[in-house]
Parts: sequence; C-alpha cells; structure tokens
Amino acid sequence: MNRRRLLFALAAAGLDLKAQEPSESLYIPKPQLVADRQLLQAFMDEYAFADLVTAAPGIRITHIPLWLDRAAGKYGTVHGHVSRQNPQNEVFDGRRPAVIVFRGPHSYISPVWYSHKEAVPTWNFAVLHATGRPKAIRDTKEIHALLARLIAKFEGPDSSYEFAKLPESYTNSLIAGVVGFEMEIELLEGKFKLGQERNEADKQSLLSHLQSARNGRSMYEFTAAFYKRS
Repeated sequence: MNRRRLLFALAAAGLDLKAQEPSESLYIPKPQLVADRQLLQAFMDEYAFADLVTAAPGIRITHIPLWLDRAAGKYGTVHGHVSRQNPQNEVFDGRRPAVIVFRGPHSYISPVWYSHKEAVPTWNFAVLHATGRPKAIRDTKEIHALLARLIAKFEGPDSSYEFAKLPESYTNSLIAGVVGFEMEIELLEGKFKLGQERNEADKQSLLSHLQSARNGRSMYEFTAAFYKRS
C-alpha cells in the first residue's frame, strides 16, 4: 500500500470511529435499570470521585474528581484533569471512547434479613456509567477556570479559600503539569441494585437492618491506621 492510500485508510478509520455509536458497557437487569436523567445527574454530582476508563492503546484507569455541566449536551458534559505525565491524556482527542464510572453506596445483604428462609446473600449497590469521547483542554486560562469550578464544588459556598486570588506565578506552574478534558456524555447507564423487586416486608426489613449494618472504616480511620505503619 502506498503512502497516499495508507493515509486515506487511516482517515477513513478515524471517520468510522467518530461515527460509531457508543456501546453499552454495563449489564443491567430490567428491574435495576434507572433512566431518570435528573436522578442520574444528581447521582454524578453527589458521587463525583469517579473512575476514568480508556482502552487505547491499552486499558488505563484514573481515579479523579469531576464536575458536571448538566446543560451541555443531552446528558451533560463532565470536566476533569489528569497529570500531564499520565499516558491516558494522549487519548483525549475527541474521537476515542471512554467510560467514567460513578460509584454510590454499597453493602452486603444477609439472607436472614428476608422473610423467606430460602434465600442467598447478595450485595446491593448503585453505579452509573457515562460514555463519551474526551477532548483535551490545554489552554492555561481554560484549565484555570476548570480547576476553579472543581475546587468551588468541593470547598462549598462557605469556604474561605479563594483559588482566584492565588498568584499566577504559582497557579500557572501547577497548571503546566496537568491536562484538562471535557467529555460530552453520549450514553448514560444507571444500575441501582437495591432490592427494589422484593416485597414490601422484605424492603422494610432490609432498611431496618441497613441502619445498624457494619460499615467500612471512615477515611479518618483508614488514614490513621496507614500512618501507623511507618
């Protein structure tokens, strides 16, 4: 194949990739399917520390905080950033797909919580997959605005921290070390496995036991224990 035909083939492959519809990434039984867009957007806002998954040239997963612009696109657009040293930023070309996994609460469910004795243990959880094609943001001012919005989301309205007042000599040196991205959501998959298909008595028993169920360690407990290792 000569160079001209090779370039044409690569260009055609790129067009096909761009035109390809995103495929489902999550198995969801019908009773556990959640399609309410407002509920799912609220879920992304609440559980905004997510897993960014890409598969080219190999599978990579980065764990990052994100903020969602609900009004940008059918399902919204997510914004975030990764280290410039992270090879994953090389796929932020607006063509290659990615899945962002948002994870909510989860818990072991004991079979003794149900009214019928013939039951097995399970694990209840809520999770959401957002699929799209991340596009890099490299302009310093745009990344500064992205970071300001992200910080404001997690600091909250009552915080005294003002990112905008930090000297540019400081913030620009930090910005130089990251690559921002935006990803319009093309496919939104919500799976809430919460025992919603069970009878009312089982639901109420499940809620009662979940109130006193053993939870994992808090961030404080986990961090304190980790510090003690050294």
